[in-house]
Amino acid sequence: MSAQPHAHDHTHVHHAPKDFGWAFAVGTGLNLMFVVVEAVYGFLANSMALLADAGHNLSDVLGLLLAWGATWLMRRAPTRRYTYGLGSSSILAALANAVLLLIAVGAIALEAVQRLVDPHPVAGLTVMVVAGIGIIINGVTAWMFASGREKDLNIRGAYLHMAADAAVSAGVVVAGLLILMTGWPWVDPLVSLVIAGIIVWGSWGLLRDSVNMALHAVPAGIDPARVRTHLETVRGVSAVWGA
Repeated sequence: MSAQPHAHDHTHVHHAPKDFGWAFAVGTGLNLMFVVVEAVYGFLANSMALLADAGHNLSDVLGLLLAWGATWLMRRAPTRRYTYGLGSSSILAALANAVLLLIAVGAIALEAVQRLVDPHPVAGLTVMVVAGIGIIINGVTAWMFASGREKDLNIRGAYLHMAADAAVSAGVVVAGLLILMTGWPWVDPLVSLVIAGIIVWGSWGLLRDSVNMALHAVPAGIDPARVRTHLETVRGVSAVWGA
């Protein structure tokens, strides 16, 4: 015989997540202002790198808004229709953030390849100054989310977005410096490709974890075989169904 039928308690404890609303508000405001500044100076300096990064930062603002909305939905109480509440919106936002990161990386890589084929002169000093401001803004924003990145996949997505932006800005600064020192215009797209690879490496884990959680996969720290073995030793259980 199989295990005895068990009563299923369909009431769920709702744990309110830590409130990162202030971090989302500040981060979104700072990044929106920086997008405008970066776009203006991108035109003035004739820098496609700055313009491409401005577009990338704009996608990150959208990512922050998605994550912010998810944290608000997570705090909603359960209803008769959504008996678990809307906590899974955090997973959906993290998945969307991972996809946005990969799309942004694809845009950066495409622009970098085009500039390798047809290099354009860049005002290196202007690029360095503006990108340096980007490091500060994105670094501060990432720091505001750092405390929640291990416990909340949604906050982790926001953190990775901002950390990736800081890395991109740092790469742009290095590229601007090398161009000033050597006069080689192909340095900028080459550094951009390296940074794109680093972002893909970092965001792949977020994509994998968010997909696994959306599909209700067994968490990485749990051994299903050990759980099964333990359940089979419980008094009154004659068999455990499932893989």
